Amino acid sequence: MAPRGLSAEEKRVKLLEIFHETKDFYQLKELEKLGPKMKGIVSQSIKDVLQSLVDDGLVQGDKIGSSNFFWSFPSQSGALAQSRLQTVKEARVGYQQQLTDLKTAIELERTARPASELRSQSIEKLSALRQNLISLQTELDAYGDSDPRKVEEAKRAAFLAKEAALRWTDNYGVLLGYFTRQSGIEVAEIRKFLGIEEDYEDIY
Repeated sequence: MAPRGLSAEEKRVKLLEIFHETKDFYQLKELEKLGPKMKGIVSQSIKDVLQSLVDDGLVQGDKIGSSNFFWSFPSQSGALAQSRLQTVKEARVGYQQQLTDLKTAIELERTARPASELRSQSIEKLSALRQNLISLQTELDAYGDSDPRKVEEAKRAAFLAKEAALRWTDNYGVLLGYFTRQSGIEVAEIRKFLGIEEDYEDIY
């Protein structure tokens, strides 16, 4: 059975062990050689593992001349863990204060709205009215196009369309009269040419 490969977290731990055990400074190429020999880490994965440790502040890096060097000492991990612990403690204090403030606000609201039979009845009535409103809205939506608002909107749209049609037919009549006077061509001939029936002005 082939040996199981190291998980991402195991690679991080083992690469960090190289730094802590040797307490030395390394370049990436050196780590890519030491990783497989000392800890069984595939050399191709060293770069990504190293970058993840740098991103988490577990390994330090700096450029000296044209080369990048990396290092990490056990004391750094302890200091980092202590710093994270302090951050968590401070956050906990903040959350505890928020919880206290919320409890106080809830208690104030309860005091301002003492429980009573009248209040309970009012809440029940409000709940019933809300349910009734939802039911009525559902019923109204079921009518679809028969919704009074939609009917009114359709009437308004039809009225505006008729008004626009009347304006266009009036304009057409004015232009037709002007053209016949200027050209001397009969109205019937113009209508025939344009394909306009004689009852074009009849709008019901």
